[in-house]
Amino acid sequence: MLLNGTGDVIDDYEYPATTEELIEEHGDRTLELPNGSETVAEVLARLESETFENPEDARFAIYGAVSDKAIGRVGYSDRDPTPVGSPYTPDAVSF
Repeated sequence: MLLNGTGDVIDDYEYPATTEELIEEHGDRTLELPNGSETVAEVLARLESETFENPEDARFAIYGAVSDKAIGRVGYSDRDPTPVGSPYTPDAVSF
């Protein structure tokens, strides 16, 4: 997900760093997602202000704050049955 060199600049940045510092320095970088794109500024703006101690913390924050453009089908899981009453329940089909 961190394409266009964004992962490299996050790794090379001097830590500790705040959310605001990363937005100021790298906010215009584009993250290419499976269903569109977002900038680092858009993603980090969803978070409260925090201080990242290392690049891994910053990466995980970005991974956790991307929108649903980063996932395939919203609400889909091939591992668990759809809960009763879920808005994602498929229509019943009779064979």
